[in-house]
Amino acid sequence: MLLGRTRGFDRDPFAEVQRLQEDMNRLFADFAGSPATRLYPPVNLWLGENSVAVTAELPGLSAEDVDLTIREDTLTIRGERKPADEAEKASWHRRERPLGAFSRTVSLSYRVDPDQVQARFQNGVLEIEMQRPEVDRPRKIQISKH
Repeated sequence: MLLGRTRGFDRDPFAEVQRLQEDMNRLFADFAGSPATRLYPPVNLWLGENSVAVTAELPGLSAEDVDLTIREDTLTIRGERKPADEAEKASWHRRERPLGAFSRTVSLSYRVDPDQVQARFQNGVLEIEMQRPEVDRPRKIQISKH
């Protein structure tokens, strides 16, 4: 074991702060009972050694309704959920699915190569797979024996 290196210190501390902020936002949104204040769209994120995968639930939207941008270690999902024509005339009894413009920014654990991103949209689920740049990937270092 290397001196001064303990488990957990090799992680990005800002990613942990972002995760804590999202957890607090979710907690207060649930407490307040207002679905409009919840984080939208809900996302899942998986980290691999050399890639990141994100899924976002966007029911009722199509690929044309969503914009994706990636900048270094940040993914942003933007779009707008428009009401159906009959929805504007309705007298609502319950309305839990938010409408209007949305933007969700997700901090990633490392930079990704914007030229190595694949995004698919099927059945209201957006799937994004992003590759880590080759120059940023960890490399195994050979130790010489003297």
